Amino acid sequence: MLKVSSPIVSVHWLYKNLNNPNLIVIDATMTKVSGCDDIVDSRQLVIKNARFLDIKNEFSDTAAPFPNTLLSPKKFEEKAQELGINNDNCVVVYDNYGYYSCARVWWMLKTMGFDNCAVLDGGLPSWLEVDYPAQKLHSRKHKKGNFKENYLEGMLINYKNVLNSFEDKDKLIFDARSESRFLGAEPEPREGLRSGHIPNSKSLPYTSLLEGAKLKSVKELQVLFSGYQTKELIFTCGSGVTACILALGAEIAGVKNKSVYDGSWTEWGSLQELPIEN
Repeated sequence: MLKVSSPIVSVHWLYKNLNNPNLIVIDATMTKVSGCDDIVDSRQLVIKNARFLDIKNEFSDTAAPFPNTLLSPKKFEEKAQELGINNDNCVVVYDNYGYYSCARVWWMLKTMGFDNCAVLDGGLPSWLEVDYPAQKLHSRKHKKGNFKENYLEGMLINYKNVLNSFEDKDKLIFDARSESRFLGAEPEPREGLRSGHIPNSKSLPYTSLLEGAKLKSVKELQVLFSGYQTKELIFTCGSGVTACILALGAEIAGVKNKSVYDGSWTEWGSLQELPIEN
């Protein structure tokens, strides 16, 4: 059975294993909230055999007050089965930017107790750069899967957990948004949202973990997270998406205790009773 030994795999690894019957390739591309148009000009191409996972409309609770809220474990199980995911599959996730929403799906699967999953380092840009096989449409011919959730408490947390971490010296909060948004110098892309950051949090833009479309080396990530391996790290961002890139980098760097604040700044900045700093 095909297994991944790292949270990320190279395009060469994926190409070598592309026809393995145990493999499922997932396209997790979603539009950036900022409306940036720096997405790769893929001519609507997708990696051969890839299935599309719709984070925004299918794998988030659309009835929740804030975007990208994780589905209940049972609802996630149902959606994963509809996508044809089995418990014994190996899942590789990518997006059209290299790193934006792919890590969110990796973290969601991990939260549901599914470990045999990885992110494609460099995503579609790196895949097309070496002319590996692509197609124009996502694959839709698959049987219903037998995916079973085994929800792991504490991997995705809420604002109450974050509030309770303020006075705990063993917990640190890292914000994946740009430094200008963190400092409140740049308005939030969502209308009506307060500017600033969670008190006692540190700025760590997700782009600081990247080298082009790929993640920095293991050694560079270890340096980035040096001194924090014994701490419990909480990652936040705009709406719980790019915070997962920090979680991915921390995983590679050897950080054991970590969580993602699901509501992130969209929730925190909306709740007037919660304190903010600029």
